[in-house]
Amino acid sequence: MTKIRTRIAPSPTGDPHVGTAYIALFNRCFAHSQQGKFILRIEDTDQARSSIRSEQDIFSSLRWLGLDWDEGPDKGGNFGPYRQSERIDIYEAHVNQLLERGLAFRCFCSTERLDTLRKQQLANRQTPGYDGHCLSLSEAEVQEKLAAGEKYVVRMKVPESGNCVFKDLLRGEVSIAWSQVDMQVLMKSDGLPTYHLANVVDDHLMGITHVIRGEEWINSVPKHVLLYEYFGWNPPIFCHMPLLRNPDKSKLSKRKNPTSINYYRDMGYLPATMVNYLGMMGWSMPQGEEVFNLNQMTQAFDISRVSLGGPIFDIGKLDWLNGVYLREQLSEAEFAKLFMQWASAGGRLHKVIPQIRQRVDKFSDIADLAGFFLSGIVQLDAEQFAHKSLEQAQLVKILQFSLWRLESLQDWNRDTIEECLQSLSRSMELKIRDFLFPLFVVISGRAVSTSVFDSVAILGIDISRARIRHGIEVLGGVSKKAAKRLEHDYRILN
Repeated sequence: MTKIRTRIAPSPTGDPHVGTAYIALFNRCFAHSQQGKFILRIEDTDQARSSIRSEQDIFSSLRWLGLDWDEGPDKGGNFGPYRQSERIDIYEAHVNQLLERGLAFRCFCSTERLDTLRKQQLANRQTPGYDGHCLSLSEAEVQEKLAAGEKYVVRMKVPESGNCVFKDLLRGEVSIAWSQVDMQVLMKSDGLPTYHLANVVDDHLMGITHVIRGEEWINSVPKHVLLYEYFGWNPPIFCHMPLLRNPDKSKLSKRKNPTSINYYRDMGYLPATMVNYLGMMGWSMPQGEEVFNLNQMTQAFDISRVSLGGPIFDIGKLDWLNGVYLREQLSEAEFAKLFMQWASAGGRLHKVIPQIRQRVDKFSDIADLAGFFLSGIVQLDAEQFAHKSLEQAQLVKILQFSLWRLESLQDWNRDTIEECLQSLSRSMELKIRDFLFPLFVVISGRAVSTSVFDSVAILGIDISRARIRHGIEVLGGVSKKAAKRLEHDYRILN
């Protein structure tokens, strides 16, 4: 009997996402419930956006949740390397196989030509996709272009008619017309593979038996099935989980809900609560229990009980569940211990002391001065934003632009934050005192407080982001039309 092997393959290009934890949880439970292996693979071929910091965030956030893995970049295993950036020679060899067999082709089309093609297709209400322009190139023409040093990508050939039919563990038989499948780029002009090639090659070579991932990948399955066929490999079993949703049924996104695992850790949610709650997303225990731990979920796991209805990620329900854990699952001693661990995590209290020490006359002053450092979303009302020279629209613009600029920071510390915000205030032609006013309010709940630069650095991007967004909502929010205008103005500013 084949031993079950599942995996998650996150990209280290941003904050560790709750969606990653959700998929990791179900992969781990499925594999471990059948004495199989759960593998962590890092998909870091997007060299421009990938970072070591993001990779370490993935490791630490999953460990915080208790979702440990059996093989991975930090643990090793018999199927490594487990970082795609260390497997480039493997992908190149497999692309060359496809080229030699005539199952893939070199495409020399310029970005300008492809942009024009896409615009024409959209204008004609056609499905955007590659038109096969370079398929007709002779071998002599290809060699001539190569000799001239022309850049190219490698695309896969796709059948022109018929359907791709495959089975999904939750959805049964799925059929997608080949006419809806693009001639996917497999190797980019920089020699790095796209997700589609690397994903298939890695899953096969690492012995992955079940690919359990989000339903947004269903339309990509034909490309993957075709690659398995081209290489002469048996495909794994596919299982596409329902996407996490916002309360309004839209796809969970950081524009409407905090999505970083670090946010929930920093807010003071327990890791056991997060695992419990994610386990309730479209799945249920045999007897309908609402409170359960990772071991109990693993022992009782049956993937057939996954519901395909979009599970709602409801912060109110999460708050309720975390309250149950704090009140009913912890002793007073455990409560005190975990609270102190949370309050001092990352040296938070030691970082706060220099901000308040010169402002206190007695220890009892500390709660009033430093309380916002240990708070979640500070209470605000529109009156707090009253300013002698800034109108509401300007306040919203300052907050939104600051959020976008802060989110672009690769190195998060006091100095980079100050330079980032000082530069933005100059670009917006605002006095720094006026510019910082709404930030003081959203970060501390006051018009005057400890340094905004220091406060934002101590609170971190996740809590700061949530507070800035809350401030924007208190000021009336941003409509879709206003959002487009702000994005336009921000691009011009930069």
